[in-house]
Amino acid sequence: MLDLYFARSPNGMKLVLFMEELAQLGGPMPAHRWHLMRLSAGEQHTPAFLTISPNNKIPAIVDHAPADGGPPLPIFESAVILEYLADKTGQLLSCDPRTRIETMQWVVWQAAGLGPMAGQSGWFRTHAQQRDAYAMERYTKETHRLYGVLDRRLEGREFIAGDAYSIADIATWPWIVSHAGHGQSLDDFPNVQRWYEAIRARPATQRAFADYVDVYATPKFSLEEALA
Repeated sequence: MLDLYFARSPNGMKLVLFMEELAQLGGPMPAHRWHLMRLSAGEQHTPAFLTISPNNKIPAIVDHAPADGGPPLPIFESAVILEYLADKTGQLLSCDPRTRIETMQWVVWQAAGLGPMAGQSGWFRTHAQQRDAYAMERYTKETHRLYGVLDRRLEGREFIAGDAYSIADIATWPWIVSHAGHGQSLDDFPNVQRWYEAIRARPATQRAFADYVDVYATPKFSLEEALA
């Protein structure tokens, strides 16, 4: 049994998208229970959840039947969770050593680069109490650079890593959903746009995001206003 803790945020939706893709593949589906965390109510700060995710972030999981036969295994950090679930199910991560390294490089690139920078770009537009021109410009420019990295990577490629859809795509796509809130236009990144639309059309993506509300959809500030 897997306990899956998530929220309807870009990082939380990685877990939902993985499980929907797993269901779409039609293979064995591990027994699991969903736990929708109410972040606004502070559920991520409870002592019980901190034993699972010491950094009080989602997603997090507990595997009650780990492969080593030991006690329940709590796991936090989305990159580690995606790799663990891919290994556990034998899906969405290649067994070929080179392709695996290639895939995990891009999973970590998203977690260490794109996610934090895009998140800050969106936060200073949407949730900040006052305009901060320096922060908005700094994070918008760095996010633009990272979108460019992804665009170059996707030139001539259907997927981010290897020849098949993988956890690299699953890790990255939920963040691109909020491109407008990050101050980015996909018109500037044609390869990202092509890839984004192809992933959006997948049945698993449509199910996963059927009732998703973009947390960066209604910015209070624009960079142009902040710099005026």
